[in-house]
Amino acid sequence: MNPAYKRLIIAGLVGLIAVVVMEMYAYDVIKIDWKSFMKVQPAFQPMYQPLPVPTEAIPVEGVVYDPVLGIPANPVTADQTSITRGGELFKIICTECHGTQGKGDGPVASHLENKVFDLTSFPIHSFTDGGIFFVISTGVPGKMPALIENLTVRERWDVVNYVRTLK
Repeated sequence: MNPAYKRLIIAGLVGLIAVVVMEMYAYDVIKIDWKSFMKVQPAFQPMYQPLPVPTEAIPVEGVVYDPVLGIPANPVTADQTSITRGGELFKIICTECHGTQGKGDGPVASHLENKVFDLTSFPIHSFTDGGIFFVISTGVPGKMPALIENLTVRERWDVVNYVRTLK
């Protein structure tokens, strides 16, 4: 046999073996644990230990609450537009627990461990607008979730204006 043919056959077999081995890697017959930068860097799940807001940072919508300045005053006038918008948002987000009239008799309220606030009662209306805004924003531990991510600043003030009409 001609030596050139032998070399060609050997080169073809080596190439075929290389292709078979590469295909075994490609189809995960042979597994390789590739080191990647995605495994090396820290990863966080959504809302898993959210980072605190940087000091002196101002949100796009403006300052909402500054511990130094205290509870904010209501910058949104309680006109019909604000109250209507607040009522719509209340129906979407709050009625499940607080009920349509705000008496704490929503469809979910009877299934909750803690009693839902009656928004028509005296303690709620003794709060300032900023106090109600603060409760909507931060929630009440064990009783009400924080709605800071569900509602914009303006929407929360609209809900405050609507809650004031539930007396």
